[in-house]
Amino acid sequence: MKRVAGMVARPGVVRLFVVLVALALQPAMFAQGSDKAARIDEYLTRANKIGQFNGSALVAENGKVIYKKGFGLANMEWNVPNEADTKFRLASVTKQFTAALILQLVDQGKLKLDGKLSEYLPDYRKEVGDKVTIHHLLTHTSGIPSYTSLPKFMEDASRNPYKVVDFVKKYASGDLEFEPGAKFRYNNSGYFLLGAIIEKIHGKPYEQVIKENIFDPLGMKNSGYDRHDTILSKRASGYQKTPAGYTNAPYLDMSIPYAAGSLYSTVEDLYLWDQALYADKIVSAKSKELMYKPFLDNYAYGWNISKVNLAQSKETVNSVAHSGGIHGFSTLLTRYPEQKHLIVLLDNTSQGGNLGRINRALTNILYNQPFEMPKQSIAEVLMKTITERGDVAAAVRQYRELKATQGAAYDFGEGELNALGYQLLGAKKMKEAIEIFKLNVEAHPQAANPYDSLGEAYLTAGERELALQNYRKAVELNPQNSNAVAIIKNLESPAAKVDPAALDAYVGEYDVTGLGVLEISKDGDKLYGAPTGQRKIELLSQGDNRFFAAAVNFHFTFVKDDKGQVTHALVRRPNGQEIQAKKVK
Repeated sequence: MKRVAGMVARPGVVRLFVVLVALALQPAMFAQGSDKAARIDEYLTRANKIGQFNGSALVAENGKVIYKKGFGLANMEWNVPNEADTKFRLASVTKQFTAALILQLVDQGKLKLDGKLSEYLPDYRKEVGDKVTIHHLLTHTSGIPSYTSLPKFMEDASRNPYKVVDFVKKYASGDLEFEPGAKFRYNNSGYFLLGAIIEKIHGKPYEQVIKENIFDPLGMKNSGYDRHDTILSKRASGYQKTPAGYTNAPYLDMSIPYAAGSLYSTVEDLYLWDQALYADKIVSAKSKELMYKPFLDNYAYGWNISKVNLAQSKETVNSVAHSGGIHGFSTLLTRYPEQKHLIVLLDNTSQGGNLGRINRALTNILYNQPFEMPKQSIAEVLMKTITERGDVAAAVRQYRELKATQGAAYDFGEGELNALGYQLLGAKKMKEAIEIFKLNVEAHPQAANPYDSLGEAYLTAGERELALQNYRKAVELNPQNSNAVAIIKNLESPAAKVDPAALDAYVGEYDVTGLGVLEISKDGDKLYGAPTGQRKIELLSQGDNRFFAAAVNFHFTFVKDDKGQVTHALVRRPNGQEIQAKKVK
């Protein structure tokens, strides 16, 4: 994408460009008489052109396909285009298939939804397995830690192949974060365990079970369990978008996502799946009712259940959907069962942040509602400027100039600058992140989240008073922000005086079981903590051996033995769970 600010062009060309952009962005472009397929094609063509969608799409109305098409490239090295039968990794869209296999076992009387985990996996740790039911695993309410949330898990383990039993023992058997059934917390470990249970009962690999019980009966010939070593025709490669262009996504061994995210399919096969769900081919009518019954956070068995507001109508429509994201791939399958509408979006350039917006536009088209054409991401433009020039001030000027002169061409929404700020924060560009968060506060002074994000950035930078000011403003605008309320409370407490020499005892490396290594370091009279390789966060003294990491709302208590040597640290998360971290160095 060419940088707009500062470019040199002939006046006539600039005027023509502005006119063309204005025309392309007008909702009225779907003129009277245009059919829905034409509007969908216009929208997706524009989204592809500005780098917001690269993949395959299918839309069905009243159970009939009205649109299917590929956009962009399935393989960028060989210039191979995406088509309607290109195969994509489904990521977490896999979960609905795993849930269906579980419900088949329920229909067959081989498994009970209120049955305990330990009944079906006898070797699983008993004190946890006796509390967690199949229902808890299906609804993300088990309390078992999700392996994908473990610090540095992807860096340390995602390239290594694992046998199911070994992976369960090492990564899906952590201490409960809360009592089963008490909370919803999205959890890949739960669906990994469901896959292990399916294998145990069938006596066959998950891959074979799903082929024999779902894919073959439905004629889904282009669906299966993705494996790196398999020669698979028309398989899309996964990419990531960066300010410098696209790069190949990091390698991921597909034994890792397993029953939580390892399937591949096409938009055409997913249409067959959608149609089968209107009959009783896969599970009984009774089990289907359970499949779509929302529990905590409106999550059912492998599906999110919600009511969707249409553009300029008070009307809502019932939606059954699930999204997914995995190295290089983003997916979204949305069903509107009452009208038998379907939208399938499969992308191979990690564009998960755009799929929800695209889905909303296509939904409005299906229901004859107004929709807005895609706009260029302002965050991408600014990130390129920061990367190429190393000058955040230039990016801020560019933002203001483009907003004043080409406001209709770019997305200036609150989320754009917020996402850019966190991207910079993750890249350890603290100064740049703070300036972008400040710009977001300036642009959206009545929104709470920009103040919260700026507060976090200031806190990470050690600017306690500035952090406090912004957290207070965030709570003023959104009193329900409990995390900010907790941080304010701790920041307003008088800082305990601590002898800088005493901090030396806490410095070292701590092994957090299942979570990796926590590094505690000292700089002057301040203590810092961070997982290996991640940005350091100041630990504020609360007296004696207690510290508070305000930026992440974690509490630390260092424990000494009879000789006064630190043996371990107790780390308490915002949810109240306490983890023991043994000092190893």
